[in-house]
Amino acid sequence: MSKRAAPAKTALPTAERLALVQEVLASKKVEDILSLDLRSLGYLLCDYFVIGTAESDRQAQAAVDGILTRLKEVEGPLDSYRVEGYEVGQWILLDLGDIIVHVQQPEVRRYYRLEELWGDAKQYPYA
Repeated sequence: MSKRAAPAKTALPTAERLALVQEVLASKKVEDILSLDLRSLGYLLCDYFVIGTAESDRQAQAAVDGILTRLKEVEGPLDSYRVEGYEVGQWILLDLGDIIVHVQQPEVRRYYRLEELWGDAKQYPYA
């Protein structure tokens, strides 16, 4: 008797993926979660930025790990993502293709002020 391969999972639509990212960040106690809709700006690298504040490198790492774990459960193996800054944890960037997640410690977020840099984008705080 042969085993059947598990059905391939597919990527979530961007809106569902965005909600998943926000929910995982909130579950990891990341604060001040803000989504920036970059589509109207003609920004071609992604549709959304999601920015959140973590109080420590471990919290930032746990948040990114949580996103990757949850996406893997829902979408299957993740091939096309990049993580930068994970080892230090001051600012971890997770590039999911359609969404780029920035988990920053408070002093980094205050210094770089991404929400001001991309101030023309529609902003959606997570409630």
